[in-house]
Amino acid sequence: DSTNLVLRALELMRQKTGKTDVFFHADLFKRVPAQAGLGGGSANAATAMWGANVLMGNPATLEQIIDWSADLGSDITFFLSRGTAYCTGRGEIMTPIDPPLPAGAKLTIVKPDLGLSTPKVFGALDYDQLSVEDPETLLNIFLKDGVINTDDKYYINDLEQPAFDCLPELKALKDELLCVKGFDHVMMSGSGTSIFCIGEPNDKDSFMKEFDEREGVSVFNTEFISREEGSWFVNPEK
Repeated sequence: DSTNLVLRALELMRQKTGKTDVFFHADLFKRVPAQAGLGGGSANAATAMWGANVLMGNPATLEQIIDWSADLGSDITFFLSRGTAYCTGRGEIMTPIDPPLPAGAKLTIVKPDLGLSTPKVFGALDYDQLSVEDPETLLNIFLKDGVINTDDKYYINDLEQPAFDCLPELKALKDELLCVKGFDHVMMSGSGTSIFCIGEPNDKDSFMKEFDEREGVSVFNTEFISREEGSWFVNPEK
């Protein structure tokens, strides 16, 4: 229906470029779980905008697409980056940065079947517990020390507190993952409920048996990717 971000992205591209006589057929294959804090819907919208522009002969510049994307949502702008960006405002103000990890660097995502809506998480936010760290200072630390070597104390997600208050079992899951040997850092993604772990477990078979075979939990073994200038992201499995 008209609330679907892909359909809205395609219609936005038609209107903004003035090519209202052009129509699209789109098939959507969801690989990113919903209510996971991973921006799956936003990534779909960014892909639709990029694809529509290519199919129409590139009438819009990347800068225009980025500007238009804010009409659809705050997170879509990030997915129009080359894979790594520093985002401010509502998330729609994007400053591209060099990838802090090489393409192919391993990442493990652990997602409980339980979901949390973003409004519910923000509704439980305790503003007295917000981090007082300066975001630009944190960015400079990550760029200077590198993702792997940066201390855990600088891995800050203010939405962990409300998400964990809403779902105490989510905090218990994170605490378990912090004990897994092989992971460099563990943190909740966005407003949850996915937990991302940078690196790979030393004993992957035991890890998969312990977590992926657990009822109500799914494990996604994935990796960092970036895209070349002028091209869209390529599936690393191909």
